[in-house]
Amino acid sequence: MGARLASLRPDERASEWADKLWTAVSAADEYSALDAVTNALGAGLETETVLLEVIGAVQHKVGIEWAANRMSVAGEHVATAINDRAIAALPARRPDTFLGKVTVACVDKEWHALPARLLAETLRLRGWQVGYLGAQVPTAHLIGHIHRTGADAVCLSAALSTRLPVAHAAITAVQAVGVPVMVGGLGFGADGRYARRLGADAWAPEARAAADRLAAGPLPHPRPPHQAVDDLPHLADQEYTLVTQSSRSLVRETFQRLQERFPAMAAYDDDQRERTAEDLAHIVDFLTAALYVDDADLFTGFLTWTGEILGARGVPARSLLPGLDLLAEQLRDFPRARGLIDAGRTALTSRP
Repeated sequence: MGARLASLRPDERASEWADKLWTAVSAADEYSALDAVTNALGAGLETETVLLEVIGAVQHKVGIEWAANRMSVAGEHVATAINDRAIAALPARRPDTFLGKVTVACVDKEWHALPARLLAETLRLRGWQVGYLGAQVPTAHLIGHIHRTGADAVCLSAALSTRLPVAHAAITAVQAVGVPVMVGGLGFGADGRYARRLGADAWAPEARAAADRLAAGPLPHPRPPHQAVDDLPHLADQEYTLVTQSSRSLVRETFQRLQERFPAMAAYDDDQRERTAEDLAHIVDFLTAALYVDDADLFTGFLTWTGEILGARGVPARSLLPGLDLLAEQLRDFPRARGLIDAGRTALTSRP
């Protein structure tokens, strides 16, 4: 087996070791997972390759398997914890001189920290002095850290688009103290469209691209700070603010009306009722995020993805439609919100 692995190209060898790590992670076997990482390094793979193409690739597969209902939420959490432990086991080498200082953090309320950690470790391997702050960093704490330690650039991560309003606040606050901001993560769109809309100084789709961009030269100096309504003039209609302020009552009222109109809900057990309430809360959260950036694709993309998740669990995607109808009834005086809901309904009904 060792001779066969040695004869493969680097990308093929990384794939082989990723398969070994996946076997260990999916079995919740931390010791075998650490052995896989250690042996991959011993077989000659570069540390960055193991970090991104072995551990990172396995974490990506964890998400795919959860979405397909082949891994439970608990299994996903265990796998993520093991991958985090595997990252900590990688060797660290202090460079003779640092390229500069970079602060890496997840925006407030964003708990998916592993992508940000992959970036932080990649930058360390390439010679940067990194301040990694982890998940859910309040903007005030982020600014305080920058004042205390300094930074040539700040890298912010958001996996969920519902974090875009707080991400915008963080971007603006960091730029106001004269530090450029690079953002990444699926929350900013697969093509980075929301990074540009929110005024970030740079965007990168993944850790290696972000490290390459920083290595290419300093990020542009931040523009003068603006208020959100200056960057996003559609916010002047106050729909985002008003819908956000009423989000809890929207979820509560929609849930109550669903029970009245669909007697079958009386047979739901506690878990089913909780899942229904959670789905409604997510719908409202993504609706408000779409209102913030004025982009229907954000909302329809979430709904079609949710439909796929439900379908993998044996629940038809069209089960989302009654909730959308009830939200539209309550938001009849909000034309942008109604337009987003109409687009979401169309996206769901047009699915095969």
